[in-house]
Amino acid sequence: MHCPFCRHADSRVIDSRTSEDGSSIRRRRECPECGQRFSTSETASLAVTKRGGTSEPFSREKIVAGVRKACQGRPVTEDDLARLAQTVEETIRATGVAQVEAQEVGLAILEPLRKLDEVAFMRFASVYQEWETLEDFEAAIAVLKVERENQASSTAK
Repeated sequence: MHCPFCRHADSRVIDSRTSEDGSSIRRRRECPECGQRFSTSETASLAVTKRGGTSEPFSREKIVAGVRKACQGRPVTEDDLARLAQTVEETIRATGVAQVEAQEVGLAILEPLRKLDEVAFMRFASVYQEWETLEDFEAAIAVLKVERENQASSTAK
């Protein structure tokens, strides 16, 4: 780490602290050359590989923008969307890999979106999973109904 004051090529870490959300580390450093102190912030990078092979940094904003379309006209707030994007990012980071396929990001969106709003889930899944027939929708609705019945029977016990 270069000193921002004298450009010396080395520095000494004095203190390290994790941010509140755990996504970054703040380090307090001191330059052995000039004695000045400065702070750095370190984050683990997460990249998404698109279908065409290009790679771009993971973006919560892109998650929110994509899911917002599916939630249009539904009782879903911006805070709900932000929490969903955070959940998706945490799920992907928990895998421990620095590069994920766009397909994996889409799959990570489905479950939290289903819990948030079933209609928005159906909208998103129909585009994401490229449903082409009425039978595709019927099969997904049948699965949702079975899951809802299983949840109702397990909470009644």
